[in-house]
Amino acid sequence: MFTGLSAFPLTPVINDTVDLDLFAALVHRAVEAGVDSIGALGSTGSYAYLSREERRRVAAAAVQAAGAVPVIVGIGALRTTDVLRGAEDAQNAGAAGLLLAPVSYQPLTEDEVAGLFEAVSAASSVPICIYDNPTTTRFTFTDEFYARLGALPQVEAVKIPPRPVDEADRRIREVRAALPDGVALGVSGDEFAAPALLAGADVWFSVLGGTLPDLALAITRAAQAGDAETALRLSAQLAPVWELFRDFGSLRVTSALAAELGLLPVENLPAPLRPLPGDVRRRIGGVLRTLRGSAAG
Repeated sequence: MFTGLSAFPLTPVINDTVDLDLFAALVHRAVEAGVDSIGALGSTGSYAYLSREERRRVAAAAVQAAGAVPVIVGIGALRTTDVLRGAEDAQNAGAAGLLLAPVSYQPLTEDEVAGLFEAVSAASSVPICIYDNPTTTRFTFTDEFYARLGALPQVEAVKIPPRPVDEADRRIREVRAALPDGVALGVSGDEFAAPALLAGADVWFSVLGGTLPDLALAITRAAQAGDAETALRLSAQLAPVWELFRDFGSLRVTSALAAELGLLPVENLPAPLRPLPGDVRRRIGGVLRTLRGSAAG
């Protein structure tokens, strides 16, 4: 499960209601492309904006739409009690793994985060992936803390945040050296993915993979084959997308990409989030047309 390409689809929220049919179509599309796993209710899936019941239904829809492809479900919440309820719901839905970020309003201490993971580890019968997302959680994992949590039962992967591309080799070596044997090393930050995979990361947890799975898969398979030239060239072709992610955030850009592709209506994010302005959406449409032209060529 924690290898190759893990595609993270949007959770469409239309008129303040989660649209499970549109969500299932996104999951099925990624599965048909050949992704290695589905990441439901990640940051791209807007998990923090959804109620427990909405999350439960999304997890069940993801597992059903994914078929034989494993589904990793995000369970982050403010209170440990709610995290444990999310873990229970995800496992009951058939999730193959859990993705846990130490979400909090008050920044957490290391001991508080350790207690959270200990509680979930004790309650889980499926593998857990540590989700290190300091921009959102305001908690910074050290490599030593990765090692501490990686020793817990059920903790089988870590999802590290991106670094500058030229630091990929060094960063992957550092984290790999810290992790206990058998704990997979995953990366987020799509621009960072190709060099990180080439440096030995096991899995790319991909925003892009949930909406443009063919492009993300081409990079992943090239990197897995050791074809650095192709992986880096394909990633470089996506430079306009990476720039958009930096300028406007990956969630809003992915939302606009999905609308431009006709997969979702323009308004597909949970309020108070809004679609990007029209001029930015037109820019995104132009980038998408260029990418399609490159693929056709």
